[in-house]
Amino acid sequence: MKIAFIGLGNMGGGMAANLVKAGHDVRAFDLSEDALNAAKESGCTVFGTAKEAVEGVEAVVSMLPNGAIVKSVYSDDVIGGAPAGAVLLDCSTIDVATAREVIAMAQDAGYDMVDAPVSGGIAAAAGGTLTFMVGGSQTAFSRAQPILDAMGKNVIHAGDAGNGQAAKICNNMLLGIHMIGTCEAFATAKKLGLDPQTFYDISSVSSGQCWSMTSYCPLPGVGPQSPADNDYKGGFATGLMLKDLKLAMAAAETAGVDTQMGQRARELYEAFAEDHGDLDFSAIILELSK
Repeated sequence: MKIAFIGLGNMGGGMAANLVKAGHDVRAFDLSEDALNAAKESGCTVFGTAKEAVEGVEAVVSMLPNGAIVKSVYSDDVIGGAPAGAVLLDCSTIDVATAREVIAMAQDAGYDMVDAPVSGGIAAAAGGTLTFMVGGSQTAFSRAQPILDAMGKNVIHAGDAGNGQAAKICNNMLLGIHMIGTCEAFATAKKLGLDPQTFYDISSVSSGQCWSMTSYCPLPGVGPQSPADNDYKGGFATGLMLKDLKLAMAAAETAGVDTQMGQRARELYEAFAEDHGDLDFSAIILELSK
């Protein structure tokens, strides 16, 4: 299949490479020359503009920084630029309202389109083990699924347009809350004289266990390998967690939901991101354990 891929950053580059490995003809575009060179090395054909990349394709996949850019790229380059029979997949994490607006624009122009944000991080993008949360019609989902299968291990239809974004931000709100709770628990245990490894051995098999402890422990040398063992480099950046928490709070406000824990998590990550936005989000333990 001839697929255009727009947005070749830390996530998009690995995703595009996996489409090539699956046998697809990938036409890549990014504003970064370095990203384009890396995509070329992975087997993509690179183009100087998004409009050139989408000409004559059967599908368009995008992985972009925010909703404003997504809307601009689709309205200016993809819708009307790609053939009307192409299926469109936006894998960016953006606000629910913009996702639904862009999909409505695409549908009005005769395209099938899904929002398909991801969970899994850079390593999963490179390894083809992402989880995709997909919003859109059943027809659009059925067309998008084989493409997503080439980039991930879990592809879940969340319902109508925008529901992929809803699932992503609710999941990451829960993750942010869990990580802060895990960090506070380790900090308290240490202050009470309990060895961190001993606390891990107990809590990881007790009712307090959660993914933030057993799969992504925020302390180096405790539990499985995690960004904490690499000075909190790599993984899921604090700045990205803050972005998702802000999206979750905005969506909750629109829906009239009182999310006190989510709001507090946003406040804590906002303060931490001022000086540590590039560190993995688990690094917030450095602040919470003072």
